[in-house]
Amino acid sequence: MIRVLVVDDHPVVRHGLASMLRLTPDVELVGEAADGQEALDAILARAPDVVLLDLRMPRLSGVEVMRAARERGSTARFLVLTTYDTDEYIGPALAAGAQGYLLKDSPPEELLRAVRTLAQGQVALEPAVVARLLARVTEGPASDELSARELEVIRLLVGGASNKEIATALGLSENTIKTHLSRIFDKLGARSRAEVVAIALQRGLLSSS
Repeated sequence: MIRVLVVDDHPVVRHGLASMLRLTPDVELVGEAADGQEALDAILARAPDVVLLDLRMPRLSGVEVMRAARERGSTARFLVLTTYDTDEYIGPALAAGAQGYLLKDSPPEELLRAVRTLAQGQVALEPAVVARLLARVTEGPASDELSARELEVIRLLVGGASNKEIATALGLSENTIKTHLSRIFDKLGARSRAEVVAIALQRGLLSSS
């Protein structure tokens, strides 16, 4: 079972998500929170696997919740649910530790697929967000560190591709992809696939312009 916490300051949205999750066989709803501080308390007390998290909330923002949870040792994976798909929100959310980013008008089946994807340790990004990120991949300030092949791997990683999918797309073995990813992680100082996306944005590989 995937333990899920729902966090949103709008009661209709929060209760709607909770109702959907209660009807999902492989999901256990472990709680709801109406603001950032409630969310942080619930994350630390109930140890959810996945947190559905709004970004703009009272007391603590979604970004502040993620940062505070990480500082306190939480291993929860965060799926941001928001109405905003601009760089102003995407970059900070990924940098704070979000492994998923979906818009609130996403179909229920897409949301559930994202929850399962995060629970499996992968990244799930809204297609519109992926398109924005992919369109801005450029050989920026870090191009002297990252090879052309590593940049190709990052482009595919942005789309949430698995190692096997990246290997197939590039005509390489999975072991070779693992080697490339290890080097990318080392060069960017990343600890997760989502952090690669966030750091690439910060470093200029995914330009905010």
